Order: sequence, then structure tokens, then C-alpha cells
Amino acid sequence: MLDIAHAARYADAPMRPSSSIAHVAIASFVGTAIEWYDFFLYGTAAALVFNKLFFPRFDPLVGTVLAFATFAVGFVARPVGGVVFGHYGDRIGRKAMLSLTLLIMGVATFAIGLLPTYGQIGVYAPILLVTLRLVQGFGLGGEWGGAVLMAIEHAPPNRRGFYGSWPQTGAPAGLLLSTGVFAFVSRLPEDAFLSWGWRVPFLASVVLVGVGTFIRVRLAESPAFARVKEDNAAARLPIMEVLRHHRRSVFVSMGARLAENAFFYVYTTFVLAYATEQVKVTKQTVLTGVLLAAALDLLAIPFFGWLSDRFGRRPVYMFGAAFSALFVVPFFCLVGTGRPELIALALVIGVAVGHAAMYGPQASFFSELFGARVRYSGASLGYQLASVLAGGLSPLIAAALLHWTHGAWWAIAAYMIALAVITLLSVYLATETSRDALDDAARTESRHVASQQNL
Repeated sequence: MLDIAHAARYADAPMRPSSSIAHVAIASFVGTAIEWYDFFLYGTAAALVFNKLFFPRFDPLVGTVLAFATFAVGFVARPVGGVVFGHYGDRIGRKAMLSLTLLIMGVATFAIGLLPTYGQIGVYAPILLVTLRLVQGFGLGGEWGGAVLMAIEHAPPNRRGFYGSWPQTGAPAGLLLSTGVFAFVSRLPEDAFLSWGWRVPFLASVVLVGVGTFIRVRLAESPAFARVKEDNAAARLPIMEVLRHHRRSVFVSMGARLAENAFFYVYTTFVLAYATEQVKVTKQTVLTGVLLAAALDLLAIPFFGWLSDRFGRRPVYMFGAAFSALFVVPFFCLVGTGRPELIALALVIGVAVGHAAMYGPQASFFSELFGARVRYSGASLGYQLASVLAGGLSPLIAAALLHWTHGAWWAIAAYMIALAVITLLSVYLATETSRDALDDAARTESRHVASQQNL
């Protein structure tokens, strides 16, 4: 039984047919999956191809570090995309930004598939590669905020965690699709794979972008933003309002994001280079493990989102961070055996349990920290700033630590555990948001201003 105060919070929530939220959730999932497909293609190629084709004059390990450095560049552009698209998403609307970010990502990904290599144009090849990676990061920086807000702001109040997890499942779906395509083309003879086979997944992106754009243009605008427009309450400079009144929420979301993002890219990107170069297993063995982990992550993320509706965002998120910290050493031990079934087990447990428990409630948790006037800008800023520090740098840092320790993994494990501790502390210091009314702007604003004054 809900008490009167609790029920009053939800009294102003509009009733919507279930088909409406189902349509929004599916559209958010499909579009986000396509964007992540584009983004993850680069990570897989950085581990398996770019070190050979764009940095061929370096030692293999150094070439891998340089390839991961170009991978990290995409993350640098993500906060810029988050701020730019967040501004217009809070001023013009969530829907308008979604098709634009998808188009930007698709064009950049298709262009990567057309790039000449170092052997053809020399140093200009990695320069063009970095430029297109920046464009990818800019597009993805604006994608996440719009996709999750469309799902969450359409969702019933007591199911925001579940429906907010649907665009989150776009990440493992994109990973599953990109890794699957790469696993297929990697079966080609080595010469064919390096000459033209690796380009096929990038060029195929143009078809997926067309499908995603068609689905997204049919969506209705978010009800929460529609009310902001009706009340003429849109923030003139959303990012300035976030920095003035919501700094604590930005720092909380950044800290909460660190472990989730870093662990995911170590498990799905760095491990491709580590297992093939240090453990000496085939790339097909690792890609198969990543595929299985991504498939189960696709199911686990909505489950943990649903759990966060029942038990709260913080308990579920903290479980994921604690589990991830405890599993680091077993993960490297399992991968180090070189046995395909144990490598797959390590990836499945790390991704579908530790990562999913954090990623499932993340969209609703971060969005609920901000009022509707600045929600796109605020949630995007915290999410994307942490992406630079965690996801963008984690494969590069892991590769550098591996080089420093001459192939030993203990320094990488220490780095990952430290990030998990930061995430645990950040979520512990946050307030529980799962029972808050999403559109109670005055209460949300006053709470965050008071928190900021006490920071």
C-alpha cells in the first residue's frame, strides 16, 4: 500500500497506453544499439587491426598502445557532444537530437571503412583516423542523454529503472552485433582480412543508420519536456544552471560511472589484445567469449534495472561495484589459463553480473538527480566526463601498465579495484532517487541547491 504522500508524488503523472512506452523503449533500444555498434567497431578494430595497418612501424605492444590511444580520443569528444546536444535537448527537445546524433555517428563510421592505410598515404592515415574518431565521440556524446530521457520521461513512475535500462541494453546489443560481424570477417584469410575484410563492418553501418533514423523520427516528444515548454520554463543556458546548482550530482554521477565504464572496456576491448598477445590464444576464442558475455548482458541489464525499481538504485549499483572489485583477480586468473571455456566464463561473469548490476539502474539513477529543465545537460555531463577518465583511458592505461610490468596483470588489477572503491563511495554518498517524482522540479531544485551549499 502506498501512503498518501507517496501517492501524491505520482498524482500528476499522465496516464499513457502501454503501447506508447513500449514503442519509445524499443525505438530507444534500436537507435542506441546502432550507435554503439558504430562505436564498438572501432574498439575491436583497434585491438585487432589498427595497430597493424595504421601504426605498422612500431613494436606490436607499442602499436597496440598507440591504437588504444586513438580509441581514447573518441571519449575526449564525448563531453563536448554531451554539452552541445544537451543544450539543445533542454532548449528544443529530446527527440530532435536523436536522429541528428545517429546521422553524425553513421557518417563517421562509414568514412572509417573507406580510409587508406599507413602503407598508402603514410602519416595522414592515423591523422584521418583520429579525426573521424573525434566525430564519432561527438555524436555519441549527445546520443545517450536523449535516448535514456525519452524512455525514462515516458515511463510509469514505478518502472523508470526497467524502461530506462532499455536504451542501456543498446550497448551490449551493439557490442554483440559489432563483435559478431568482426568474428565473421576475421575467418577470412589473414591477407584478405587486413586488405578489405575489416572494412565491411564499417561500411555496413550506413544500412543500420537508415533503419534507426526511420524508427526514431516517428517518436513523440518527451512528456516532461513538453510540460517545460508549455510553462515557458526552459533554461536559457542549461549547462550553466547545472554547474551552478547541480555540481554535487555531476560529481556523484561521474564517480558512479568510473568503475562501470572502465571495467566494461577492459573486459570487451583490452582483453582482446591481452589474451591474443600475452596468453597466446586465437582472436576467435576471445571474440566468442565477448559475444557470449554481450548476449547475456543484454538480458541482465533489464533485470537489474527492474531490481532497482523494487529495492532502490543505490543497493543494486553498490552490489555491482563491490562484486566487480572482488572478481578482478579471478578474472585474470581465468583468462590466464588460456582455456576457451574459462575465458568465456570470466567474461560472462564480469560483464553480465558486475557490469550489468551497475549499468542497469544507471540511466534512471543519473536522470533522477536532475530537474527536467536541465536533465539532458546534467545527466550527459556527468556520464560523458567519466567516460573520458574511465572508458576512454582504461584500455590505454591497462596496455601501458602491462608494458610497464613486462606482461604481468597485477598492476591492472590494482587500478581496476581502485576505481571500484571510488564508485562504491560515490554511490554511498548519493541520495536514493527511485521513489522521487521525476517532474517535481521545485523540490528537486531546492534539494540540490541545499546539497551544493553543504558540499
